[in-house]
Amino acid sequence: MSTGQGARVLIIDDELQIRRLLNVALQAHEYEVVQAETGIQGLEKASTCLPDLILLDLGLPDLSGLEVMERLREWTTVPIIVLTAKEREETKIEMLNGGADDYVTKPFGMGELIARIRVALRHAARTAQEPVLQFEGLTLDLAHRHVELGGKRIKLTPTEYDLLKVLALNAGRVMTQRQLLQQVWGKHHYEAESHYLRIYVGHLRKKLEQDSTRPQYIVTEPGIGYRFMEKKHSD
Repeated sequence: MSTGQGARVLIIDDELQIRRLLNVALQAHEYEVVQAETGIQGLEKASTCLPDLILLDLGLPDLSGLEVMERLREWTTVPIIVLTAKEREETKIEMLNGGADDYVTKPFGMGELIARIRVALRHAARTAQEPVLQFEGLTLDLAHRHVELGGKRIKLTPTEYDLLKVLALNAGRVMTQRQLLQQVWGKHHYEAESHYLRIYVGHLRKKLEQDSTRPQYIVTEPGIGYRFMEKKHSD
């Protein structure tokens, strides 16, 4: 798994102009680019060229983006970033719960997309769990379940710690309410339990944020879930 220069990115998008734009931008950042204009072609190229990351458009002419992703997830864990022109929260939640690592809404800024690609590649490259996660002013010692903020130990409840751990291990990625509830509480009927998440995120913000109304670590993705901001000192 390559995490930067030389990483192979497969673009699955039926719009020629979008593919050309992405090709130029990605090559300028020294990524290797492979292109496909249909879902079937994308699945074939994914199996033959073995990309490090896939950019998947939802509006394909033959298969739906969700169907392509479901087929990919039958055999690969390669990071998938969805490109969508749809603003519907339900669509974004469906994609993330279906196996997408992130999404970017069209029209998107190329700087934002490149940043999302780097985050997804870094996350996928972590073959072993890091014993210590370090962010700007915040340290998580996973082996000892210790959390320090500004060099001072922060006392968290077991549930608060577990929630923070899941968010931090997925730093930079959107985590849906369902994903967080399943990983922290093991709950499957998540709609009725979403208030748990709001309560515990509120607790964490009060303990970690300088201003809990303007969070720097745990940022809300409205209607979808939360994103822990990636501010690590080093990769």
